[in-house]
Amino acid sequence: MTIATSQTKSRVDFTTEPKKKVEFKKPEWLRKKLVPHAQKEMEALLGEHGLHTICQEAKCPNISECYAKKNATFLILGNICTRRCTYCNVHTGKPTEVDIAEVEGVTDSVIKLGLKFVVITSPARDDLKDGGAQQFYRVTQNILKKSPGTQVEILVPDFQGKEEAIQTVVDSGAVILGHNIETVPSLYHIRRNASYERSLEVLRKMKELGGKKVKTKSALMVGLGETEEEMVQVFKDLREVGCDFLSIGQYLAPSGDYEKVKEFVKPEQFDRYKKLAKELGFSYVHSTPYARSSYLAHEYLSNAEDETLLD
Repeated sequence: MTIATSQTKSRVDFTTEPKKKVEFKKPEWLRKKLVPHAQKEMEALLGEHGLHTICQEAKCPNISECYAKKNATFLILGNICTRRCTYCNVHTGKPTEVDIAEVEGVTDSVIKLGLKFVVITSPARDDLKDGGAQQFYRVTQNILKKSPGTQVEILVPDFQGKEEAIQTVVDSGAVILGHNIETVPSLYHIRRNASYERSLEVLRKMKELGGKKVKTKSALMVGLGETEEEMVQVFKDLREVGCDFLSIGQYLAPSGDYEKVKEFVKPEQFDRYKKLAKELGFSYVHSTPYARSSYLAHEYLSNAEDETLLD
């Protein structure tokens, strides 16, 4: 579940035709029960803070569960992305200017909601010299200052590989630094203006610059036509750059205008991916059809600690 703060309520989308519904039927293991009253209650509470939810835009299957638990992932730097990835429902176009006021807005919401673990993310902001890294730093530092009992995880874009921007987020005080590899190299055409090698390098630099004080995390979608062999190679590549945590979840097309689901991966295959990834040395792996990079984010550290796998 993701909560977005935005400088504007406007939407920019290059899609000119009405979006179509995905027509094929989901298997039984992907039919999650909704909790409408919890969703309404949480939305009302968020409305008091002038927030809106990108989880609704992305049609996240975990929305009701996360709302019921008052879990939150805040989207900073607006809700318009400078890239046009063909699997992502975030609107694309020309973003508005950075809103410094959102630093206090996010922090106030964290305190109001009594959150002990928070994930901060953003759309790609290639229009900014630092890709938005300084705003990640400001928000994280402000939360840690005013809500010292709260831990922060940040999920960042690739910052076009700029080391200075990566150093900025490393210095933010976040306990987990995340950057999603998303898919296997053969399918990287769905990630516009992105590079598999650059994403690996971002993860490598975050680990190198942060050392033992931070843990790094990445996520993969499945069901787009990848093979097990390709997946295992990505696991190896991620471990090669020191990635600690991994999330693996089923890709679900937001509508008929996006990349099509090639396969609904069975739960037993997710279990197999978890086993294979753990054997390669990841400290914690969340591999289920509903897994998303920020879903149950607080469990990564706590489970790794339980298994005495943290430094």
